[in-house]
Formats: sequence, C-alpha cells, structure tokens
Amino acid sequence: MRFSPELEEGRLIKRYKRFLADIQTTTGELMTIHCPNTGSMFNCMVEGGQVWFSRSNDPKRKLPGTWEISETPQGRLACVNTGRANRLIEEALLAGVITELDGFTTLKREVAYGQEKSRIDFRLEYPEGFAFVEVKSVTLGFDGSRVAAFPDAVTQRGAKHLRELATLAREGVRAVQLYCVNLTGIDAVRPAEEIDPGYAAALREAVAAGVQVLAYGVSLTPEAVVVDRRLEVIL
Repeated sequence: MRFSPELEEGRLIKRYKRFLADIQTTTGELMTIHCPNTGSMFNCMVEGGQVWFSRSNDPKRKLPGTWEISETPQGRLACVNTGRANRLIEEALLAGVITELDGFTTLKREVAYGQEKSRIDFRLEYPEGFAFVEVKSVTLGFDGSRVAAFPDAVTQRGAKHLRELATLAREGVRAVQLYCVNLTGIDAVRPAEEIDPGYAAALREAVAAGVQVLAYGVSLTPEAVVVDRRLEVIL
C-alpha cells in the first residue's frame, strides 16, 4: 500500500488527550494533527523524534493532518495509524501472502458474530467452511530485542475478542488471531504479560481451545507499507 497523498515529515512536540499530537514540519510550520491510535503508544514515540503525516484538504475536518509513521526510541519505524492494519491484511490475503489462509473463495469484512456481540475483522469462506480472522496492530518494541509485544495498554476489548474466538474454536469453527506487526526490525511477537496479564491469559486459553495464532511483519518506509513476511509467535 502506497501512502496517498504522499506523506510529509516533521518532528513530534507532544501527544496529548490520546487523539492529538503537536508537530513541527520541516518547513517550520506548527500543526496539531490527529493521532489515530487508541493505545498508549508506549516505546512507540519520542518527543523530538521524526514523524510522517498525511495532510487533508477537506475543509470539514477539524484537524489538517493524520499521524501515520513514528520514529521509535529504538530508532525503528512504526505505522501508528491502527486503521491501516485491516487494509494491509486484506491486501495480503488477496495477494496470497498469508499462505496459512490461502484458498478462500469469499472475503467479508466486519461480520457480526459471537455471544458478546462482537464484529470479526474478516470472515473467509472456503469450500469446507468459514474462517474467522481477528486482526490486531502491533507497534510495541523494546531496546535490544527483535521481539514485539501486544498490547501496549490494558485491553478488555482484546480479551473479549479472544473469548469469542475460543468459543468458535470449541464449536469446530476455524478461528484465527492475526497480529499485524507494523514495526521495523522485528522477528517475533509475544503477549505483553507485564502490561496486561489478563490478555496474556486469555490468549493462552484461546490457543488451548484451538484458536490459531499468526503474526506477519511489514516492510515500512515513508513511501509505502506492505505485509511481506511471517513472524514467530512466542507464547
């Protein structure tokens, strides 16, 4: 996926109120832009670090731009726009990059399901039945490690999704938790038990119930981002 319009570069001044970020562009312009990330963005940004953003010319928008890429304290690049993850995974599914899920005949997005009134990111149809695929965007990395982790903040919603997937798996339906690791320099992903032990426990319970866990990494530059390789999952 190429970024369109082309991204512009700046420096992060601060992120605040979760969805706002003040930046200074390379031309010296001071801007407040939208931060499309509901997580803590722990280890994912640094004040004074490089950022890349998309600018909007829509007069109805309150903010003129959207934060897309961040330089991390470890010198990596992270695609912090979590809304990109599903589109990236959809592109990878249609291109056959995620080989474990290849061969489907129909792809549907945001299908309602489950006892807790959830919506699955993708429902794939195969001749033998359905596969339900939940996608999570991973941007949490650490100094001196090529292992990323999820989540970066306590997520009751994420645990709920794992419970829903586990219920499907127990009923004999293929259920998949897929981590889209939007962070460069990463070889594996693990649950961030030190941040959310409840999520880590729910993930292990889901695996025990038969949920398949996959992780894929990306090639990321200020010009484009694409899912291109499978990563190890450490449970």
